[in-house]
This record gives sequence, C-alpha cells and structure tokens, in this order.
Amino acid sequence: MTRIKAVWTILLLSIVSIVLIPPQWLAVKSGHPVQRRLPHFWHRAATRLVGIRVREIGRPETSRPLLIAANHASWVDITVVGSLMPLSFIAKSEVAGWPVFGLFAKLQRTVFVNRQRRSDTGKVTNAIAERMAEGDAMVLFAEGTSNDGNCVLPFRSALLGAATRSGGEDQDVWVQPLSVAYHSLHGLPMGRQFRPHVAWYGDMELAGHLWGIFRDGALDVVVTWGEPVRVTSQTDRKALTRQVEAEVRRLTMASLRAGVNEVSVSAENPAAELFSSAEKTAKAGA
Repeated sequence: MTRIKAVWTILLLSIVSIVLIPPQWLAVKSGHPVQRRLPHFWHRAATRLVGIRVREIGRPETSRPLLIAANHASWVDITVVGSLMPLSFIAKSEVAGWPVFGLFAKLQRTVFVNRQRRSDTGKVTNAIAERMAEGDAMVLFAEGTSNDGNCVLPFRSALLGAATRSGGEDQDVWVQPLSVAYHSLHGLPMGRQFRPHVAWYGDMELAGHLWGIFRDGALDVVVTWGEPVRVTSQTDRKALTRQVEAEVRRLTMASLRAGVNEVSVSAENPAAELFSSAEKTAKAGA
C-alpha cells in the first residue's frame, strides 16, 4: 500500500512540475515578478502531496533586504522552508549538476557557491547582496552541511557577510534566524533515534532517501522564526554569526525537547549544548 502511495505521489508531483516548469522558465528569462511565486506554489503542493504538515511559529520579517539563516538536516528542508513564503536559496555548486534537483534549483533562482574555491566567496557574497537589495528573501543553511536532525552544527560566517554589503548607509538590512525541527512520523514522536529517518547527511544515497520519504511521508515539522537582527555595514560578521547560531540552536533545542507548544527557553540554558556536537562537526567536514 505504501508503495502505491509513493508511486501516486511521484506521478502527481511530476504533473504539477510539468505544468509549472514552462511558465517559470519564461518568468525567469523575462524577469517577470511571478518568478518568485511559482516556486512557492510548487513547494506548497509538494508538502501536501507528500503528507508533510508544517507548523509555523512566529512570523518572517516583512522588511527587505532580508537574509534568513537556518539549520539544515535534509533536502526536505528546502520544500518545508520553500512552502512558507516566496524566497530563494543559497546552495553548494554541486547541486546545479544534480538530475531534477539542479533544474529546480536553477528555476528557483538559487545562488550557487563553490566552497572549494575560497577566492569566489567575495563574488558570491556580492551576488547575494544584490539579490537581497532587489527584494529577494534569501535562505542560507549556515552550517554549510546537513546533520542528523538532533543537533545544530557551528555556523560558517563567510556568506553571512552578504547582509553587511546589502543596502546603503540609511537602509536597514535584516538577518532572521529560522529553526527547522522534525517532530513526528505518522503522528508518533520520532525522537533522537528515528529522526535520522528524515535527515539526509553523510554518505546517504539520495534516490533511496527520496523513495523513503515518498513512501512513508506523513511528517510533522515545526519551523520557528527568531527575532530578526538589524545589520549595518559596521556589523561584525563573526559576532553576527555567533548570535544567529546561538538563537537557532536555542529555538531548535526548545522545539525538539519541549514540543510544539513550548518553544520559549532561556538562551543561557546549558541544555542547549546538547544540540552542539563537535564530533558530528568533524564527521561532517564543517
């Protein structure tokens, strides 16, 4: 029965994609404003077809320029976050060459980063800043890699510098923390042991993981918006990174440990360290 569900999900999602790809391609080529909204529609359709229920706590900042800094556990994060509002992502350059995913990323106007060439960091940072200045909300998975869904890895500061380059002297720029936490599967709490069923990290094969999500689906995920941070050209990039990382870890800890209805905990709570793992950081190559 689950296999039949998976096949139907893939079939219906393929139909939605075939319908939306041509107008999105034309919108991107012509610069039409609908290029921001069609991917949002696709992600909303995908979450519903797969059976992903998203509980949103807090609200995204409405002012622009805006950079959203989030934790990252799985490719599922992209569809979850993409279903919240019109936005674009910042992704590693390898994604551009992936079958299907690469095409979707390009159609969503993703900014690609080659992490093997640090000399490109300044150019990419400027590209992100330009997109933010044009009004695009940009999403950065600031850990630079994915994890097992039970922790938040240290954030990398390089691309957060885009926030300090966007806008002029009299224009506010905002960086908003965002926590993504996977709570349950088929209505049953996943817990630390089973949350990696959703997470995609390390040497996991993408095809097998995709099939598992399509087959099992019925995920409950909680996304929590933190307080946006006002950034200027004088803001210290590394201090900003530490502040945003601490907030995302705090929100993630609260969401995973206390549940959907209890996400307010003290930033000084030492339990937050349970969601920071030096060992996982080393294994992930961060």
